[in-house]
Amino acid sequence: MMLAPSPPEARPFDNFFLARQPILNRGQRLVAYELLFRDGRMRNDAQVTDDTAATATVIAHASELGLGQVVGEQMAFVNVDAAGLMSDFIRFLPPDKVILEILESVKATPELLDRIHELKRSGFRFALDDVISQTDDVRQLQPLCDVIKIDIHQMGLEQLPALARQFKNTRQKLLAEKVETMDEFQQCMDLGFEYFQGYYFARPMILSGKKISPSQRSVLHLLDLISNDAPSADIERSVKHDALITLNLLRLVNTPAVGARCRVNSVGHALMVLGRRQFRRWLQILLYVKNGAAQEFTSPLLQLATTRGKTLELMMEHLRPGQRVNADIGFTVGVMSLMDTLFSMHMNEVLDSVQVLDEVRTALLYRAGDYGGMLSLIEQIEQGGNGQHLARRLHALQLSPAALYAIQLAAIEWVNDYARGI
Repeated sequence: MMLAPSPPEARPFDNFFLARQPILNRGQRLVAYELLFRDGRMRNDAQVTDDTAATATVIAHASELGLGQVVGEQMAFVNVDAAGLMSDFIRFLPPDKVILEILESVKATPELLDRIHELKRSGFRFALDDVISQTDDVRQLQPLCDVIKIDIHQMGLEQLPALARQFKNTRQKLLAEKVETMDEFQQCMDLGFEYFQGYYFARPMILSGKKISPSQRSVLHLLDLISNDAPSADIERSVKHDALITLNLLRLVNTPAVGARCRVNSVGHALMVLGRRQFRRWLQILLYVKNGAAQEFTSPLLQLATTRGKTLELMMEHLRPGQRVNADIGFTVGVMSLMDTLFSMHMNEVLDSVQVLDEVRTALLYRAGDYGGMLSLIEQIEQGGNGQHLARRLHALQLSPAALYAIQLAAIEWVNDYARGI
């Protein structure tokens, strides 16, 4: 996707950028995203965009671009306040792709309850956001909702079992928000939660003495060969030593996404069709795919790593046009940024097992340098960070919110196309 320059007169929502927060099921597979838009303008005052404007921003983008581009095959959770629920623009959202998330500030007035009933008759589904106790408003809104979201960090974890028992029933699913550790995930699993939101899955669990598996080591060895500009015969020989890599390579080059003109049946032909640049990128992604099957793309770690990689690549293309090597380095930094989690090892141990440029090592270990600064920005956006702080980072990179948003959409579209291709 080509990134068009920002128009001279930006639309009201051109100052926003997107945060997609993954929602996982009990099998730790991606089932939905919560969409959050943040104001990317530099401000000298304490002005904060209100919930209605933020909801309108989500809906404006969704109706213009299509939710399928933003969330792929998954569902979208969209925050709505009372004014948003009562407005006409809510109907621009496709009921089959969204779950309307009723903010905790919403009061259960008779008019609002009637409106929710009306929207439910139109096919909309609802979630109740940030539940930490059984208030009068919660009691009236709960029967109308399909998902109850419990913020586990706004309450003591010792209170969670009682609250979970209070809300758990056969008609509604419990979603645990702000799950940040595997221990918290396991506790919520034991209490019967169905869905989980938070970045626990991206936090490295360091296992003492953990070794990289033989298959993963084969991929890392191939990456080393490509980085060292090894002869094609050496690369082909190394591929043939691993049956799983060979099988997946032949499967890949025979998909419509690659566009081979005839069926490819040999490793040498497959490597020639792909080219080294694409082969290296495919190997970096393959590390996150356990079985090489298309359904594995619902792995949140794989989705996050590939989206980071493509976003960093496109940011570098935007900031340094024509410098393809720098763009490729950006992709590598993004994809490798989660390998400590993937391997359950410290990042410095991972980097000891594969040769990388000093810039890549600095970015991954210290979030320093140009690539490290971009990676840090992306990580903060993922978390839905403070708009003012992010705006300052964008300003330092000389990147406008509109350009960043276009880059985000292009990266998401590339990841979705890749997933469909495999």
